[in-house]
Amino acid sequence: MTQEQKIKVIAKALDSKRAEDIQIIGIKDLTIVADYFFIANGTSTTHTKALVDEVEFKLKENSVTPLRIEGYSGATWIVLDYGDIVVHVFYKETRDFYNLEKLWSDGEAVDVQKYLED
Repeated sequence: MTQEQKIKVIAKALDSKRAEDIQIIGIKDLTIVADYFFIANGTSTTHTKALVDEVEFKLKENSVTPLRIEGYSGATWIVLDYGDIVVHVFYKETRDFYNLEKLWSDGEAVDVQKYLED
């Protein structure tokens, strides 16, 4: 599965479960951590877990599994690490507190809408 295909699957999975404010930030020129960060939030810890479960399920259908999952038990900030793509799913208040978009503002903002079409 190509990186572009993974981005599309993640974006559609988050959107299908009504994630709020889905952001994609290109960070490959800034760090070796990953090429892209996804940042989204749910409206409750249950919703946050449902978003993560959907991303993981949809990528597993394509034989892609995360290298690591962190924060699932607390469900206020869950991280799915796919190597080249890291998915951050927050509870709204936690997202507001950490404000990753500001921390990574030097990254390239990617239009998520182009991955939701078709």
